[in-house]
Amino acid sequence: MTAGNIKGALLALLSMGLYSTHDVIIKLLGETYPALQILFFSALLSFPPIAVLLLRDRTHGTLRPRNPFWVGLRSACIVISGVCGFYAFSTLPLAQVYSILFAAPLLVTVLSVPLLGEKVGIHRAMAVLAGLCGVLIVLRPGATSLGLGHLAALAGALAGAISAIAVRKLGRSERTVILILWPMLGNFLVTGASLGFAYRPMELGDLALTGVIAILGLVAGFLLILAYQAGEATNVAPMQYSQILWAVGYGWFLFDERPDTATVAGAGLIVASGLYILMRERLGASLTRPVTGSRLAAEPVTAPRWSLLQRLLRDRG
Repeated sequence: MTAGNIKGALLALLSMGLYSTHDVIIKLLGETYPALQILFFSALLSFPPIAVLLLRDRTHGTLRPRNPFWVGLRSACIVISGVCGFYAFSTLPLAQVYSILFAAPLLVTVLSVPLLGEKVGIHRAMAVLAGLCGVLIVLRPGATSLGLGHLAALAGALAGAISAIAVRKLGRSERTVILILWPMLGNFLVTGASLGFAYRPMELGDLALTGVIAILGLVAGFLLILAYQAGEATNVAPMQYSQILWAVGYGWFLFDERPDTATVAGAGLIVASGLYILMRERLGASLTRPVTGSRLAAEPVTAPRWSLLQRLLRDRG
């Protein structure tokens, strides 16, 4: 492995650690405050630094999308994935949430067939089937009671997958500003409206923690940009699966969460299938590149996906 690939892998590991810390703070605050309230203030406090980048965008055009359906669908999916992800992290063990969210790249592979016309061979089809079986092992329907947190994690994974498909469908046809701004506005509308139904006054320290969530998401995104600039994508992407290790560590020491045998077995099957799909991506078997091209967990509106941040930095020139 070259020095660049080692540097890229280490930067990606650090990025995933920050993303996991971001999720840990969500879980801590979720013990006291509604998930939508946490998401609202986190997104609100992330807006100023993002706005600085948006204002320096020098590409010409309006804020009206050329493809309103796909932009609207992607924006709605990002809001849904953010809301569902925040709720799932607030109510479920960390390792269990990540195991379910790791199904997103598998769902991208499935959805790419009807929505993008991509052909999925027998090898990737079997890998997807194995990964989805892993999700069922984690959930254990019938053996354990499934709550709203499980449904939220599943909905977050599905919404994240549809969002990734929409990005692929849009390509470079839309300004980066539109792809970042529309989901943020949608989030403010949805979560802001929810404050009228469920709001709990926040301590100053807790409000500051929502700002920490925003900062961690942005810093992690920029670190991931540096990681992909330093190393090859197929060497950097597998580091995303380190989030399950971060989740187990944080859950063990902070929340006294011990992953059971089913969660470990299911997560292992999901990770193995994802790594196999990644290997197929390296061989050029997939145009959508579901593992290489995206972070595995849901894409919250507090932290735009790293590829959009990278595009925005390029567009400044």
